[in-house]
Amino acid sequence: MNQPATLSVHLVGSVPLADTEAVLRTVCGAIGPYLRRIPDGETGARRRWVGMLSEILDRHPAFEPDPAEPPFAMKLASGRVHRELTRLRIRAGIDPRELRFETGYAAMAIESFAIFDRLQRAGTIPAAVRFQVAIPSPVAPAYNYIGRKDRAAFLEVFAAHLIDEVRQIARALPNERLALQWDVLQEILVWEGYFPDRPEDYQQQLTSVLGRIGDAVPPSIELGYHLCYGSPKDEHLVQPLDTTVVTAVMHAIAAQVRRAVSYFHFPVPKHRTDEDFYRPLAGLSLPAGTQVYVGLAHADDDEGNRRRLALARQYTRVAGVATECGWGRGDPGRVPAQLETLRRLVSH
Repeated sequence: MNQPATLSVHLVGSVPLADTEAVLRTVCGAIGPYLRRIPDGETGARRRWVGMLSEILDRHPAFEPDPAEPPFAMKLASGRVHRELTRLRIRAGIDPRELRFETGYAAMAIESFAIFDRLQRAGTIPAAVRFQVAIPSPVAPAYNYIGRKDRAAFLEVFAAHLIDEVRQIARALPNERLALQWDVLQEILVWEGYFPDRPEDYQQQLTSVLGRIGDAVPPSIELGYHLCYGSPKDEHLVQPLDTTVVTAVMHAIAAQVRRAVSYFHFPVPKHRTDEDFYRPLAGLSLPAGTQVYVGLAHADDDEGNRRRLALARQYTRVAGVATECGWGRGDPGRVPAQLETLRRLVSH
């Protein structure tokens, strides 16, 4: 299979350092030559990913706990309960179409881009690297925090809100220097049967939303999708049997989105050094120009990383490597080792 001569490094998004400048300087100092895009590390409120949205919804005056919904036990793949989620409903008398939210994704992206721009002009960040903005898809809070009765209405209005955030980013910042990544976790979990209340038409529901938010990104901004199995306590919520589901989701998104998709990222568990895990990738057929980044790099496991990379390249064209997920809830002390692991893998 024709493989690129050199591999890039993709960072999913979150990096547990003090602030945006620390993230950009640390990352570029370690792996700058291998990057095509760089995130701001999702520091501050975004470190908790959709935990930030949970707090926003809990204090939103239009929502209240749904007494018809028992708490949802979010279990890790091991069976341990990570946390219990209280599902919400829209209060009686409120028109969902009138709902408004303040999530701040655009404001945070604009603030971080100013730091990125200064460092790139100073030469700290390579000139060709784009600024990567990562936003959870609206499916994430819909399935985590909203009761089934109001989920479709919430999905509609919250997707519109996130699309407006993207429009604000696109109006404020130079599009040719941006990449916009939609983080796709709950969609994967729904596809895997994790949520007991998934609707019969779940595939149509999910791909419709993912296509809508993808098409909202202007063509001059790179568009990416991070496919995820979760990483609370360094453990997946579902342990993938193989790459069947991520292959199906990549195909579904590529078929639904009318504009070009720049890249997909998906994770590979550390123990999957067997050929069976990668074999479904043989059927992956994406439009020319769509890159695949494989999250197979595990800290201080150089031999395993090379084995996983060789297997992935046996079945699909790999543009670059990554870790399984972001690092935001991890130990900051692990960041140097994670960066060095990625550097060794692509420079080997």
